Amino acid sequence: MDLSGIIFNIAQSLPGFLLAIVVHEAAHGYMAEKFGDNTARAAGRVSLNPAVHYDPWGTVFFPLLGAFMGWAIIGWAKPVPVDARRFKNFRKGLFWVSFAGPLSNFILGTFSALFFALVYTYIPSDFAFYSIFLQMLRYSIFINFILGAFNLLPLPPLDGSKMVASLLSYDAMRKYEELARYTPALILGIFMLSFMGIHILGSIFMPVQVLANSILVFFLSLFA
Repeated sequence: MDLSGIIFNIAQSLPGFLLAIVVHEAAHGYMAEKFGDNTARAAGRVSLNPAVHYDPWGTVFFPLLGAFMGWAIIGWAKPVPVDARRFKNFRKGLFWVSFAGPLSNFILGTFSALFFALVYTYIPSDFAFYSIFLQMLRYSIFINFILGAFNLLPLPPLDGSKMVASLLSYDAMRKYEELARYTPALILGIFMLSFMGIHILGSIFMPVQVLANSILVFFLSLFA
């Protein structure tokens, strides 16, 4: 892909990417506030402003690397600060605050599929930006379902691990969280295997890709 193609790919992917990571983090902060912790609100992080969620590695470097390497543009935002000690109900709060991020992505992905079906069905195909809108929405479906599914993996400190931790005893929770030291190496190893043609992530995310496609097909058939 030449430079103009890379820039065009970034332009089409950026709206869906930014919305996915910003809503994900804002959802964590919003849910934490509902359970009694206003740390994120006080830090100005319950916001849809991408600037307050910006992370130099996850929001800029890694997505650009993906674009120049010909991958999908995937990344992350700066984690929202949460003080679980302030929760009115610690276990319930920990579960729902952790689940709020992935859940928001699945909701966004579903709405993106709905809008894709509406544009595909009701906007004339000779409209100047018809294919661009469809591609932007297609990417939004992809990034939201993948981001939501990835964060549900039970690997500390991902959201899925905190949901699991909410069900454990205090001692078991502490031991479980210690696994976080191995997570970066594990994820890096999975990516390296992907370069070698062993697509572990593809196998893990296949069910969620099937789900996303099924939702899209449902909306298309609904309006056809």
